[in-house]
Amino acid sequence: MQDTTEPPAASLEDQAFQRLRQALMEGLFAPGQKLSIRRIAAALGTSPMPARTALRRLAAEQALDVLSSGTAIVPRLSRGAFKELATIRATLEPLAVGMAAGRLDEGQFDGLERMIRAGDAARARNDPEGVLRADRDFLLSLYRAAEAPMLYGIIESLWLRRGPLFWDARWIILGRNPTGNQHREMLSALRARDGATAAAELKAEIDAAADYLLSRLQFADDPHGSEGIERLKPLASREFRSKAKVA
Repeated sequence: MQDTTEPPAASLEDQAFQRLRQALMEGLFAPGQKLSIRRIAAALGTSPMPARTALRRLAAEQALDVLSSGTAIVPRLSRGAFKELATIRATLEPLAVGMAAGRLDEGQFDGLERMIRAGDAARARNDPEGVLRADRDFLLSLYRAAEAPMLYGIIESLWLRRGPLFWDARWIILGRNPTGNQHREMLSALRARDGATAAAELKAEIDAAADYLLSRLQFADDPHGSEGIERLKPLASREFRSKAKVA
């Protein structure tokens, strides 16, 4: 006899957690942004308790930092932390792509092709959000196709840190030329059932993107000098006093 029982509905805490987790992956929150329990609860339409529980769970995943007041902050990555993140991504995400090879059907190939075209169109109209969305859809679709739930869960955890940083850098990413995107090469290899080549293409993409952002982004532990400020002339300078007399 077929089991017709439905799975239990997710609790408000679980729904809040999943909603916030997805928002972080998609880059809806910027590095350094404060997420108060009250504002999150109001945005989700819940009482403070589900919001508080969701923020604490995300803090346990190291996706957020929580202050003693209960306010959560989207972390700003240090240069070393970003390098570590990129290194782990360049190991695990190509593994997922290699596992996906041989599992993709023609319908999935067509869907991936549409995602590539959507990214190209977004870049042509100077739409950084569309570029990031197409990139995210393409890669996560491949990782899900690997049918490796544990691996996918780990990758999602990495993307909790990736999402805000890439959103913060979206205009820098949009201005990159050449784009560094190797999705077409990956798709061509996957159509040939060549998982090793597709994995290598993704690793090269992740490594190159990391090098590009490391050369252009300001990270949490970078020295914040007074560039430009020291070139300001004191208001009491001789030049200022002489102009004041003329006036």
